[in-house]
Amino acid sequence: MERNLKNVLVISFGFLLLFTAYSGLQSLQSSLNAEEGLGVASLSVLFAALTLSSMFLPPVVIQKLGCKWTIAVSMCCYIAYSLGNFYASWYTLIPASVILGLGGAPLWSAKCTYLTIAGTSYAEKAGKNAKDIINQYFGVFFLVFQTSGVWGNLISSLILSQSSNKAEISEEDLQCCGAYDCLTDTTNSTGSERPSNSLIYTLVGVYTASGVIAVLLVIIFLDQIKSDQAETEKEKLEAPSFCSSFLATFRHLKDKRQCLLIPLTMYSGFEQGFLAGDYSKSYVTCALGIHYVGYMMICFAGVNSLCSLLFGKISQFTGRKLLFALAAVLNTGCIITLLLWKPHPNQLAVFFVIPALWGVSDAVWQTQTNALYGILFERNKEAAFANYRLWESVGFVIAFAYSTKLQVYVKASILLSVLVLSMVTYGVVEYLEAKSSPGTSTATKKENGGPHSQETHM
Repeated sequence: MERNLKNVLVISFGFLLLFTAYSGLQSLQSSLNAEEGLGVASLSVLFAALTLSSMFLPPVVIQKLGCKWTIAVSMCCYIAYSLGNFYASWYTLIPASVILGLGGAPLWSAKCTYLTIAGTSYAEKAGKNAKDIINQYFGVFFLVFQTSGVWGNLISSLILSQSSNKAEISEEDLQCCGAYDCLTDTTNSTGSERPSNSLIYTLVGVYTASGVIAVLLVIIFLDQIKSDQAETEKEKLEAPSFCSSFLATFRHLKDKRQCLLIPLTMYSGFEQGFLAGDYSKSYVTCALGIHYVGYMMICFAGVNSLCSLLFGKISQFTGRKLLFALAAVLNTGCIITLLLWKPHPNQLAVFFVIPALWGVSDAVWQTQTNALYGILFERNKEAAFANYRLWESVGFVIAFAYSTKLQVYVKASILLSVLVLSMVTYGVVEYLEAKSSPGTSTATKKENGGPHSQETHM
């Protein structure tokens, strides 16, 4: 096997194993660690730490350690989060969340750098177009990586379904499910009863082992890129200082288009946070039991993955406006349904239809918003994508921060309001683009369907 392709596969399966653990734990936080809102608080802290990490850490860590060892060390930060779930408390899970958040940005930056250097190196040897090879490597990576949500949630559902704590949920308990939840720590006393410690230890043990195997896979089989040193020296000469990078991010806000895209970017964090934090707890766990959360997230992840691939291909024919409109209509329909629907175990299909439709719309938010940033700010991509990471992370932080303080109908109303605002401001951006460069809109359609945001998979 060609060595560069081997390295791509090592990284891909390393991330698959690592995020099999993380995706499963993230989906369960609002239900598994519901007491005093610990689970969602840990996610809020995690994304706040990730925001700071994205601004400052990646360049210096990669320069000091190189891509291979940055990946390996950053993966250990994810293992720390798994370990924090063995005995989840404010003194264990919150510090573990900070550690994971700080390690997240260097991990993804090192991965992107590694794949780019590997693709460029192979293209030079084979006499091929570097951009084509790099796109192929990223395609292989996401093909493998995106299944992590399926495996992580499947593991949690299979293990937690063995719980002896499951009980019939009474009609009285079901009154506390849905949009008008009762704002108690455990939602109701039956469907969300915490699994036994032995099952939790088994689940977290499996996830921790998966992370350890990922680290060993990278350490043993991933080659240190030969051009690492040259790249590092180049970056030392060319990389801006922390201060200038930080200022560039906020200086980019002088562009009115960037300011208008803030609601849309934050909405991406809001909607993902709502599904993971509120829908999983107040609908699925409350009415069906915590062992169904994994199956629900598998449905979301599977549809999301397929639609991301589909929309990346068809956007050149449909244009991004139609896809954004489709996502807005689907999300609006889902939110209104959640406001009106009273979840009941007899309506099992509805519990899966909603995350499936949510997966379709989320695929649009991720692929097309990334592509939109790349097209609008082609000459200033660094600062533009720093803003993307910043505002999406802020959306996550806010969504998880108020998760335990407000009833679901209030949070759903806020989500719908942000969606409406984001579509209005996005429409203004499209109007400004059409007005300033009417001849370029068709040409740029072919560029839609850019790579996924790293925070999507955080």
